[in-house]
Amino acid sequence: MSSSPSSPPPQRREAGEGGGLPIPVSAAVVGDDKVLAAAQHIVKSLATSKNAADDMIRILSGFDHRLSSITSDLFPSPSPAGTSDPDPEAPGEQEPSSSSSSSSLADFDAAEQLIHLWDTTPEALVFEAPEDDAAHYLAAVDVAVDHLSTPAVSGRAGVAVQLAMSRLEDELRHLMLRHSVPLDASGLYCSLRRLSLGSMDDLDTSSEFDPATPHSQDGGGGPDTARSASIAGNNPFEDQVFDLVRPEAVDEIRAIADRMVHAGYGSELAQVYCAIRRDLLDDCLTVLGVERLSIDEVQRIEWKQLNDKMKKWVHGVKTVVRSLLTGERRLCDLVLAASDELRDECFVESTKGCIMQIRNFGDAVSVCTRSPEKLSRILDMYEALAEVIPELKELFFGSYGDDVIHDLEGVLERLGDAVKGTLLEFGKVLQQESSRRPMMAGEIHPMTRYVMNYLRLLVVYSDTLDTLLDDSGAGDVDHNILHNGTDEDQEYLKSLTPLGRRLVKLISYLEANLEEKSKLYEDGALQCIFSMNNTLYIVQKVKDSELGRILGDHWIRRRRGKIRQNSKSYLRVSWTKVLSYLKDDGHGSSGSGSFGSSGNSSSRIKEKFKNFNLAFEEIYRSQTLWKVPDPQLREELKISISENVIPAYRAFTGRYGSLVDSGRNSGKYIKYTQEDLENHLSDLFEGSLGSANHSRRR
Repeated sequence: MSSSPSSPPPQRREAGEGGGLPIPVSAAVVGDDKVLAAAQHIVKSLATSKNAADDMIRILSGFDHRLSSITSDLFPSPSPAGTSDPDPEAPGEQEPSSSSSSSSLADFDAAEQLIHLWDTTPEALVFEAPEDDAAHYLAAVDVAVDHLSTPAVSGRAGVAVQLAMSRLEDELRHLMLRHSVPLDASGLYCSLRRLSLGSMDDLDTSSEFDPATPHSQDGGGGPDTARSASIAGNNPFEDQVFDLVRPEAVDEIRAIADRMVHAGYGSELAQVYCAIRRDLLDDCLTVLGVERLSIDEVQRIEWKQLNDKMKKWVHGVKTVVRSLLTGERRLCDLVLAASDELRDECFVESTKGCIMQIRNFGDAVSVCTRSPEKLSRILDMYEALAEVIPELKELFFGSYGDDVIHDLEGVLERLGDAVKGTLLEFGKVLQQESSRRPMMAGEIHPMTRYVMNYLRLLVVYSDTLDTLLDDSGAGDVDHNILHNGTDEDQEYLKSLTPLGRRLVKLISYLEANLEEKSKLYEDGALQCIFSMNNTLYIVQKVKDSELGRILGDHWIRRRRGKIRQNSKSYLRVSWTKVLSYLKDDGHGSSGSGSFGSSGNSSSRIKEKFKNFNLAFEEIYRSQTLWKVPDPQLREELKISISENVIPAYRAFTGRYGSLVDSGRNSGKYIKYTQEDLENHLSDLFEGSLGSANHSRRR
């Protein structure tokens, strides 16, 4: 305590006095004898032991040096006069009822004197004085409250109680402020920053399909691990219950609260208690980074800033409920144990601002413009709130808590609606995206990367999304989205989870859009390459993630079949014309023996070789610049081409080569050996100019 044990509360001087000893108010009103008698009675009534009497005499003598003449020998009884029942059989005693009444009034006189004495020094604090002083003051308050119903002194008791309650309000406010424990901002900041480093920033999407943005690239960690790093990471503050008031002050605060409740000052107690606790919890929210923002302010915030605030809200909600509110509930139960109703009311009122701030931000986010990049954050918010609502029901109960829980369940429902609305908007974006610039090399479109990484991210929230999308039912998906619409397809759709059906629908939108984009290529062969690249990318993203578990083998087999169809179409469109020049159309053979009379046939064979060379070189020039990123698909295409071209070329040159070799400039027509062709074919689909030195003259 801050005051020295021997220092009394300072006293008010009379108006106009310039110096001298302080004169207590009581001394200005009554004579010297009455002062001594009153002081003696105070000590005799309230002292609990000889040592306590000595302490009280020392304190009172500080008011007036004449009071030091009182000695503790005048008080043989160790108990205060008013605390022991009189002995009805003691000789010389009055009738028991008369003795008890007289003793009770004497106790009140002493208590009243002490209350008035402290009231003369409003700047002094009882709980900053020696410990015994606080105990004596509280005992005096108890006596005054007990005499509120005593007709002889009820008026005086009311005044004394009013003065005491006013002081106790100030004492309560001082104790709660002085002994409050602020949240450790530095430690919490480091914790939240560490969690944010593992966030989903690398997977956040934008409304533009920009291949340079991180979400359009294939990162190392992948979306399946991002959420576990950021949301399920260890937050050391999340499950730690904070003592926001020093434990050593709780008993003193409770002692004040008990007397205010007993005196009928519960509303004044609640007003002081709730105001202080509410402000402290608001400060804690600021430390956690949960700001007080209106709906309009949230609507105007740029996405990068909003994203950061949403992350802090997610961590903040868990910390608030599991640490702050749990600690606040415990404090209410300890301090306000005298009244169950007041305890619940004060807890709700103290935390109302905190809960309202959490609720308002959740509501503001739920009505924000629907855009795909916000979906993962809204899902994080939904899951965080859904996770803590059962815990909140353990903290908020009764009529006071019902409204709080109902409000937060409303926020949860609106966040769920925002998730479903954002998914719906995402589908519209896929259907309406109409960029007209084709990928020059026929490679994977940025939209494909964007969508598949986005869908892989959604799978992390599969349990939540299954719950939210369950009310849509199987009818949410158009059964024509799968080719042919066979019975097998229908059974497949019915077997999917709600999220699975939505994923099938979204990927079907992507595939339809890619089909339209393939038509931007004038070259039919490049259309096939583009379709193969993008379909294979989609299949790989599904197969290598939880998407594969949700969509199943049936879906993957369908897409692999589509890749094979595109491969056959590519060979037909690109190489049919080339191979037509190597067909045997009945112009004779090298063994016919009629070369001298077959000049016309020889010319036709030369023309075929010439046309083959031109067509092959044209394909080589263009298709070496085309790109097939997947090495396995690229190699399979080259093998398929070789299996069609090389045998045909070998057979044609073997049968008709002699017709050309017999003439001059034969190398002009038979420019390539079988090895030359194989070397040239190895350059296809690499996305760069092929080697110029593959061919050799025969």
